[in-house]
Amino acid sequence: MDPDDIEELAMEFQGKTIGGWGLVQLAAGTGFAAYVMWAGVLMPGFRRVPLKLQVPYVPSSAKQVENVMSLLKGRSGKMVDLGSGDGRIVLEAYKQGFRPAVGYELNPWLLRLSNYRAWRAGCYGKVFYQRQDLWKVNLSDCNNISVFLAPSVLPLLETKLLAELPDEARVVAGRFPFPTWMPTTSVGEGINRSWAYDIKTVRQTGQNKPEGCPE
Repeated sequence: MDPDDIEELAMEFQGKTIGGWGLVQLAAGTGFAAYVMWAGVLMPGFRRVPLKLQVPYVPSSAKQVENVMSLLKGRSGKMVDLGSGDGRIVLEAYKQGFRPAVGYELNPWLLRLSNYRAWRAGCYGKVFYQRQDLWKVNLSDCNNISVFLAPSVLPLLETKLLAELPDEARVVAGRFPFPTWMPTTSVGEGINRSWAYDIKTVRQTGQNKPEGCPE
């Protein structure tokens, strides 16, 4: 379940006494919701991506979004979130002045959720969520990138980013750092930690050499 949904559910039951049958219903309901999340929200995105490049959807917390934005403070221009999920990072980037703010996401249900969030925030049509495979998007015009992806795909992503991004670009990784790059700076702790990488520095120090991108 989405953290916002869990919060609403908690508020609904606040101050109420839940009996044994109520607990059973609650457990069954949350289990069913998890199945619906998998079958209706996650699976459509997975079917179009090779197994080794699949990344499960895990919504970013408010603290994670805050940390990403803090590492991009003072910057401007195009902001792209690779695998944008429910769109919250893109939305916050737009609010903080990044233009355009774009999210690439394969899953149509998550794109609908992203657009709903944008509409609710009064930003519908001002932020852009596109149904595209992040591995096939050309990033040569992007100066600000955020990624919340699984460790298994980060080595491949290093290669793609080095091959395409301009020297002025900064990449912010959440939850997991890039495996061979040394970060310029980082913020936060545990699962909320984020790392910033300046592409020019990565290239100058020879931390990784592009050897071709995934098909």
